[in-house]
Amino acid sequence: MGDALVIGAGIGGLTAAAALAERGWTVTVCERASSIEPVGSGLAIAPNALRALDTIGVGDRVRELAALQGVAGIRRASGGWLSRTSAEAAQARYGDPIVLLRRATVMELLAGLLPPGALRLNTAVHDVDASSGRVSTDAGELRADLVVAADGIRSAARRALFPGHPDPVYSGTTAWRFVVSGRGIAALNGAESWGRGEVFGVMPLAGDEVYCYATATVPSGPGHADPAEEKAELLRRFGTWHAPIPALVERADPAEVIRSDVFFMDTPLPAFHRGRVALLGDAAHAMTPNLGQGACQAIEDAVTLAHHVSAGSVERGLAAYTRDRLPRTTGIVRRSAAINRLTRWSNPVAVAARDGMMSLAGLAGPTAALRQADATFNWWPPA
Repeated sequence: MGDALVIGAGIGGLTAAAALAERGWTVTVCERASSIEPVGSGLAIAPNALRALDTIGVGDRVRELAALQGVAGIRRASGGWLSRTSAEAAQARYGDPIVLLRRATVMELLAGLLPPGALRLNTAVHDVDASSGRVSTDAGELRADLVVAADGIRSAARRALFPGHPDPVYSGTTAWRFVVSGRGIAALNGAESWGRGEVFGVMPLAGDEVYCYATATVPSGPGHADPAEEKAELLRRFGTWHAPIPALVERADPAEVIRSDVFFMDTPLPAFHRGRVALLGDAAHAMTPNLGQGACQAIEDAVTLAHHVSAGSVERGLAAYTRDRLPRTTGIVRRSAAINRLTRWSNPVAVAARDGMMSLAGLAGPTAALRQADATFNWWPPA
């Protein structure tokens, strides 16, 4: 096929490299870090992303290593269910449930698909020439027939391709993430609990581990310098919420609690490519985590890109990639941001009205919440 250079060894970049290599491309992955140890802890892989992973032969392995999202839904801070569904309902509706696993597990599986020598760690990319495919790196200048920029939310490649386009904006929420042992904790169901401007999520993983995440409506900033203060803030915010949230926070190792502001691409790009360069994942369409689709959409991007650029000329393939991916991801970014705005409500009257509407919708049964996900989950890779 030709030479492909992938910038960034996150989930999207590794999936793209694996998909391109499978189609006969000679692949090089440049990663500025010294390892592919991921930022973040847990990951939900929805049916749409599982179908994408099937195309590179790793979907079944993900299913084997993951925990099923059994009972799931949204709860009040006091514990009452606002809406609820199940893995069985998702399986019946989409042919697959949502599965939960450590982000590191997915990255290890994807890295294992790369050809020997394809991954170059400690190799930062400094400049990209879209027309020629020339890339300036720590190791010197490289040239490729296709450049895949999967360099994250602060993508230097995006700024080079679309100078002057607005950067991602702060969503108004900051997030905390950590993994703890769930051993001995009863009634451990996957759920998001919503309060006044705050959210706490619980995702049981395989091996008695639990991935926890929380968000709060606070000004953006670096947070506390002392990790113990981050845990203390979580206890202040969520220590009186329903079980098992306080117990899970108590078990958190302060050094393992990750705090980060949530940014998203409020203004869509005009295209996901320019010249020989394609943008992918957060570099193209960073989104809030409220639909759990950030990594899933990067995986979709990757297999769609590999399909189109392998079917003919790179130029036509990249144009087809933009046509396929830009409308879909723009809609998902907007829906996720709309849910984020709902979680930020703090006025007691508004929160009561929000919860009342969600509770009424939940009375329609376990498929009610899933029906809202049809547009997202009912996606199949290009054939």
